Amino acid sequence: MNFRTRRCRIVVGLTGGLLLSTLPFTAVAKEASATANSASRHSFWSALALQSRRAPDAWTRLRNGFRLSHENANPRVAAWLDWYRAHPRHVEKVAAQAKPWLRWVTQQLESHRLPSEIALLPFIESGYDPTATNPGGAAGLWQFMPATGDAMGLSRTAWYDGRHDVVAATDAAMNYIQQQADRWYDGDILLALAAYNAGAGTVNAAREAAANRGDPIDYWHLRLPAETMDYIPRLLALSEVIAEPEQYGVVLPTIPDKAQFAQVDTRGPLTLSMAADLAGVDPQTLRALNPGFKRASTRPRDDASILVPAAAKQRFLANLATLPDSERTVLNRYVVRRGDTLSAIAKHFGVSVGEIQRENGLDGSTIRIGQALTVPSMALAQNSGARR
Repeated sequence: MNFRTRRCRIVVGLTGGLLLSTLPFTAVAKEASATANSASRHSFWSALALQSRRAPDAWTRLRNGFRLSHENANPRVAAWLDWYRAHPRHVEKVAAQAKPWLRWVTQQLESHRLPSEIALLPFIESGYDPTATNPGGAAGLWQFMPATGDAMGLSRTAWYDGRHDVVAATDAAMNYIQQQADRWYDGDILLALAAYNAGAGTVNAAREAAANRGDPIDYWHLRLPAETMDYIPRLLALSEVIAEPEQYGVVLPTIPDKAQFAQVDTRGPLTLSMAADLAGVDPQTLRALNPGFKRASTRPRDDASILVPAAAKQRFLANLATLPDSERTVLNRYVVRRGDTLSAIAKHFGVSVGEIQRENGLDGSTIRIGQALTVPSMALAQNSGARR
């Protein structure tokens, strides 16, 4: 502040010197005062504009929400910084997979008032792949175990698994982390994240053991399972890499700071292939945005919703508004029995052979006994012969 004031005085003094030969002193003073006031007003409005200016990309938005100390000097963090420096392509690959989701996840953290470093947890948990599963039972972008997912309201049915639903699972993950921080750790996010990884029981037992040893009970002094000992240092190191990617030889993909997808009401059951037609996008795009659905169809409920690319939202809604209920389809599971043919199954459900082939990736008409087929049928006239 002092430097800026001194610089303004120099400028005014120079201006006054140039004008002394033609203007009286009072005029010079008035001119100098006007110049200073104008500069002050300009500085104020410029600063205000900078504060309100939209972040140029999703990475900038993410960095603006960083609130954790990245602990670069900590040996456990430094070891991971060295690893990321040696494996820049790993970061770039996962960052590319994060493109549809990163900005939205960051926005949710902003609304929950949580540090945006948490948006990088899926780098570690799932490689930002919402279809990821773990042999131990964890699933989805945030790798919820079944019991934890159930406790956080992520339903699992024959049609749907909320752990793979990015919107539902992200909300559940943030609520879970906040609950752990508030219930056990007086808002300490590092301990809450450790509990997210290892469970609150494990972390609380480690804190009690640390207290009995006479050690501090913060995260850095706990003796935890090896994975959890690495969990926080790895996240903090990754956050530092994203903060300064050039220093680590990382080239991040461009992710605009604008919505990548929109959530829309389907006003009833709908297959994702039909939704793709209505939106004018590739069916694989719709499936990638809606990994929570198991049968490439929404749940057979009237309150179904799906994600569509943001640019396709208006087209989808316009086409949906003109779609007759009689043309809606849902997907059924049918197990092939002895004597069945693809044409007979198609006739049974009132669909074409081509529709069954498309839904099941079949090149021909060969089917085998016991084979499970996904068969579309009319939403308002599902045949009771379908086997669930």
